[in-house]
Amino acid sequence: MSATVVRPIAETDRDAWAALYRGYRDFYGKPHDPAVLDTVWGWLMHPLHETRAVMAERDGALIGLAHFRSFVRPIDGAHGLYLDDLFIAPEARGSGAATALLGRLSEIAGEEGASFVRWITAEDNAVARSLYDRVARQTPWVTYDLAPLESSRPARRGTG
Repeated sequence: MSATVVRPIAETDRDAWAALYRGYRDFYGKPHDPAVLDTVWGWLMHPLHETRAVMAERDGALIGLAHFRSFVRPIDGAHGLYLDDLFIAPEARGSGAATALLGRLSEIAGEEGASFVRWITAEDNAVARSLYDRVARQTPWVTYDLAPLESSRPARRGTG
């Protein structure tokens, strides 16, 4: 088996990336939604969008993806990289592809002067967490999501 190559996403990766991203969404029970794929692909292809991706490739086939972005850390006057999505094709799990993707993100963080790479995962994602526990330090932070409030202003009505 060849070594895993980690490289930036390319325009020619659309179909292979979409298959991996659908697998990622399946893992988390998200429905197949072409609009989401189009939106995220558009972000990844737009040179000024904050969302970026690196891909794991072996023997010419894409076997994994990592979506990430920079975020500021005002408390430290620094920035970090945030790993939004990491997914390895089921047939490639255990091959070192996830370790290679995380290693490349660590390199990018160093190249860009980021203080660290941060991510979250589901508490019951035991297989991934066994890797994460080997390569990173779990933080004591608890994550919350706050839903946006609906506007309390009445909707504007047309005057005609």
